[in-house]
Amino acid sequence: MSSSDVRSSSTYEITELHAEADFEKLLSPDGRISICGFGSLLSERSARSSFPELTDFRVARLNGFQRVFAHVAPIFFERGIAKPETKIPAFLERELEFRFLAVLPETLDGKPFDNPSVICARYSDEKFFRIRCKGNKDVYFQLYGRYGIDKIWRDDILPCRAYLRHCALAAKNLSDEAYNNFLDHTFLGDRTTTIRQYLATTGSGIMEEEPPESLKTRYGG
Repeated sequence: MSSSDVRSSSTYEITELHAEADFEKLLSPDGRISICGFGSLLSERSARSSFPELTDFRVARLNGFQRVFAHVAPIFFERGIAKPETKIPAFLERELEFRFLAVLPETLDGKPFDNPSVICARYSDEKFFRIRCKGNKDVYFQLYGRYGIDKIWRDDILPCRAYLRHCALAAKNLSDEAYNNFLDHTFLGDRTTTIRQYLATTGSGIMEEEPPESLKTRYGG
């Protein structure tokens, strides 16, 4: 029922991006922007479905952040996989409930990248309603309320099973290091239980579950 959120515990300064003009400042000399993906974007195939002109897909390390499944995502309801029990503007619309940060990832050898990347990070329900919904209850209803969601960011939900499987497979396809990092450094909403622990206990069987036929390609890792 949730997707991943990233919470910063970093001591270095992080720049928040508020408008399209802020993103444009991050463009490389050839007019491209770097996106730092930590969930479904770990899959190159999935990333290309969002960014058809994607180039230079690569693995990076981002320090000072924690990956947590604590976000109710309406797109899972739209795709029929949630259970209640590329262009910059398109990207902004797709990830509306997140806040956007400019961060500087590094290679696995510890070398910082030349240009900052954009990452989606945890927002707050209050700011989402006040800023993104302009304080309009009708806007919130269209985005979330019609699915019975009254709170977006929470600690009492479990990951959408098809989405978690997809992210885990995507990490595994990248490398053993990426896969182990995902399992051991990604947490449930309680921020205590790792994904490895979850898959070995109450989440057992998730990796054997096939997504709906319509999503087998997109959510196949």
